[in-house]
Amino acid sequence: MSIDAILGFAVAGTFVLYALFGGADFGGGVWDLLAFGPRKAEQRALIARAIGPVWEVNHIWLIVGVVLLFAGFPRAFAVLSVALHVPLTLLLLGIVFRGAAFTFRAYDTRGDAVQRQWGLVFSGASVIAPVLLGMCVGAVVGGTIRVEGRVVVSGFFSSWLTPFSWAVGVLALCLFAFLAAVYLTHEAPASELREDFRRRAMGAGVAVFVSALAVLLLARDGAPRVWEGLLRSPFALALHAGTAVAAVAAFALLWTRRFQWARVAAAVQAGLIVLGWAAAQQPYLVVPDVTLQGAAASPGAQRLLLVALGVGTAVVVPSLVLLFRVFRPVPSPGHGPIFDVANTATDRRT
Repeated sequence: MSIDAILGFAVAGTFVLYALFGGADFGGGVWDLLAFGPRKAEQRALIARAIGPVWEVNHIWLIVGVVLLFAGFPRAFAVLSVALHVPLTLLLLGIVFRGAAFTFRAYDTRGDAVQRQWGLVFSGASVIAPVLLGMCVGAVVGGTIRVEGRVVVSGFFSSWLTPFSWAVGVLALCLFAFLAAVYLTHEAPASELREDFRRRAMGAGVAVFVSALAVLLLARDGAPRVWEGLLRSPFALALHAGTAVAAVAAFALLWTRRFQWARVAAAVQAGLIVLGWAAAQQPYLVVPDVTLQGAAASPGAQRLLLVALGVGTAVVVPSLVLLFRVFRPVPSPGHGPIFDVANTATDRRT
């Protein structure tokens, strides 16, 4: 395997990890916005507890992916940062506002109007950011970003405002909401909350299926390269078969309330969706004008990048494992900080 291909897999792997961890955080914001019923305070408290210790660190995967793209495939980075600078800027603003609102809401006076306003900013940014991220992916694979020489000639808006890109954006939103709901069934300390998020997970799973079908149908005209890859590439077909098996398993495990294994199946499903997209557009980084080999940096720079990636992985991964083990305790049913927070918020509102 060439060094270009290894780095290409590394870039795809970082985006898979970002979808599984950072994407689930976005999905938590979606359910924060849609919290309802007699336990909505407890639902929001659970989301805050699940996201709180790790929401910032999950962006490390996006940062690593961007750095790999910048250092390993500079021509592709240049094309994307020019052609998609509008949605990428809006995406970064959404990430910043989301994080700031989450922090300000946590430290503001509970139950007052200002805290509710920060909650709306947090939830709104959690909805908008995944859609923008998906629209960028749709533009990358749709063949609407055109390059002549070293100049992007397709403009700054038309490439990512196509029906196909919108459909991919909706798929990303539904997928992240599905992941979050499944994860929260395992995080919930009480059976009532687990049932709340179990129902949400199954509904979001149906939305993932419908939006994925819409993406597939629109790909025939909106992303012909991906359409061909989805239907004729043996590697992509194997990934899609695996995705279907994982999706059925996730639904079956949710139905039988085996939430720990449902979380694993949902993560496998989401990871295979992202990998299937990457496999379908091979050998392009930006369809149809920028290939993996054509965008690659010099072999010397790529070798140094691989060394740095190996050293960084050896340091970062154990640190993240320790972080999750230390800051993600599971409270006993009916007790613990989640109910203290929820009850305090409810008392102050009354």
